[in-house]
Amino acid sequence: MTPAPDFHPPPSGRIWRFGENVDTDAMAPGRFMKDGLDVLASHCLENLRPEFPGAVKPGDVIVAGSNFGMGSSREQAAQALKHLGVAAVLASSFAGLFYRNAINIGLPVLVCADTAALADGARATFFLDAAEIRLCDGRRVSCEPVPDFLRALLHAGGLVPHLKARLNKV
Repeated sequence: MTPAPDFHPPPSGRIWRFGENVDTDAMAPGRFMKDGLDVLASHCLENLRPEFPGAVKPGDVIVAGSNFGMGSSREQAAQALKHLGVAAVLASSFAGLFYRNAINIGLPVLVCADTAALADGARATFFLDAAEIRLCDGRRVSCEPVPDFLRALLHAGGLVPHLKARLNKV
């Protein structure tokens, strides 16, 4: 069976583990905010894992503890992750503003209480619609389901593309 023309395989990549209370300044360091997204992203999370901005690849997934995205409301934190190709962020909880900013720019963020099986460096495939990540050894880790209206935003690439598509249908 041939897939539909708009079929995209689910993203696969490496798992990057981070701890609790990862703040937006770690993702979008203030001293680089004026330099544009390319430069800003090249410093994303480097104070926590110096190798991250140079080694992260499209399809990789961030796994973290509670309160991911705490701190300021800077939208550039989520933009830097998306710019680097991060497929999703899975955490036990998120700061509210970061969560909404990520959804608005089309970066999947899922609450995932049981991440013990998701080891740093493991290879996995992320499935947004199933709200799960599947490890290469066949294990699956489920996250809280994403409501349909938020999944629609994510599949569209974020709030602005979603609204443009809806308005073009009228």
